[in-house]
Amino acid sequence: MAVSGQASLLAYPCDFPIKVMGRKEPRFAQTVMEIVLRHAPDFDPATIQMRPSRQGRYLSVTCMVRATSREQLDALYQELCDHPSVVMVL
Repeated sequence: MAVSGQASLLAYPCDFPIKVMGRKEPRFAQTVMEIVLRHAPDFDPATIQMRPSRQGRYLSVTCMVRATSREQLDALYQELCDHPSVVMVL
């Protein structure tokens, strides 16, 4: 999280990749997509990239969103991090 008053290094709007890692379970990618769409309604679900971990226990889901503000990204990251199936968000 940025310190209040700190300038952003991003110029909005911009394309911004978000990588979400979680336990490989039914509907994980669908859940990530639904959360992303709540914060970035113009996100194209067809662009999701998925990669299983070497052992197959985890799944990495990468979404390229059109970020319009720091607040939008902060809210998206917070909702993803708060989900019980999510292990890490980059």
